[in-house]
Amino acid sequence: MTKTSTTTKPAKKARSKSRGRAKQKVLKGKIFIQSSYNNTIISVTDLAGNVLVQSSAGYVGFGGTRKATPYAAQRAVADVMERLQPFGMKEAAVYVKGIGSARESAVRALNAPGLAITSIRDVTPIPHNGVRARKKRRV
Repeated sequence: MTKTSTTTKPAKKARSKSRGRAKQKVLKGKIFIQSSYNNTIISVTDLAGNVLVQSSAGYVGFGGTRKATPYAAQRAVADVMERLQPFGMKEAAVYVKGIGSARESAVRALNAPGLAITSIRDVTPIPHNGVRARKKRRV
């Protein structure tokens, strides 16, 4: 006599797949703007340095030389601020690094309602006469 098993396997629990980090509340943070001649990259971190949101002019949809424009930087900052809403950030310190025409417009675009900017610092590395400069190009 064989015994038939009538037990069924428990159904798999449906897990919600969410991309990225869990949406916790972060009240204070740091905003890093890295501007070059080719692109502008914006990263938002919490005080520990964990990146919450980041975007760039290329990510927003600009390509080629249009990535380096001030308008592209404005759109990248708007994208970051929109994706930062679920975190509920109230105040942030801004760190600007690099050269490029989009620095000023990126900082101006950060003036969003609900986000208080506590400080703006320029952290562009400046050499104190380090390595010898390249030979001047003669054409």
